[in-house]
Amino acid sequence: MIGRPEAHESAQYYSLYIDQAPGEDPVALIETQLDECRTACATVSEERSLYRYAPDKWSIRQLLNHITDTERAFAFRALWFARSFDAPLPGYDQNVAAAGAEADRISWAAHVEEFRAVRQSTIALFRNMPPEAWSRSGIASGTPFTVRALAYIIPGHVAHHLRILSERYSP
Repeated sequence: MIGRPEAHESAQYYSLYIDQAPGEDPVALIETQLDECRTACATVSEERSLYRYAPDKWSIRQLLNHITDTERAFAFRALWFARSFDAPLPGYDQNVAAAGAEADRISWAAHVEEFRAVRQSTIALFRNMPPEAWSRSGIASGTPFTVRALAYIIPGHVAHHLRILSERYSP
């Protein structure tokens, strides 16, 4: 049992994601969420994946690319802190990442497979986390994080965007 992170384990902003990650076991949640994501992605066709609900909003492909890239960034932070590196990590600008990805050039099927592979890697990282590593912490984007908080932020971030997908991108 890992337990839920306390307020001081990340910046207040990240409670938006932590609050969307229910329960006391983020690893089980991350594992279960993989099937939920597969189901949601299976309802989107290649053609539909290029849909934007407004001209200045991301396409569904860009949204999934954002989810995948952000998971990589949070998982790397968790790895960095869990392994006791003490150098602060730089920020992560989602808009710079989205622009650089050119996600609409990549097929929907490839995006879905990439998310699956990244999620499997995240699962393995946390499944094999030494017990003492969960409470380790570090600084990223000028903000303190514990490994435990990051383990909740990852599925909370995905839940947040799955809700947006359902509410704003559904036909």
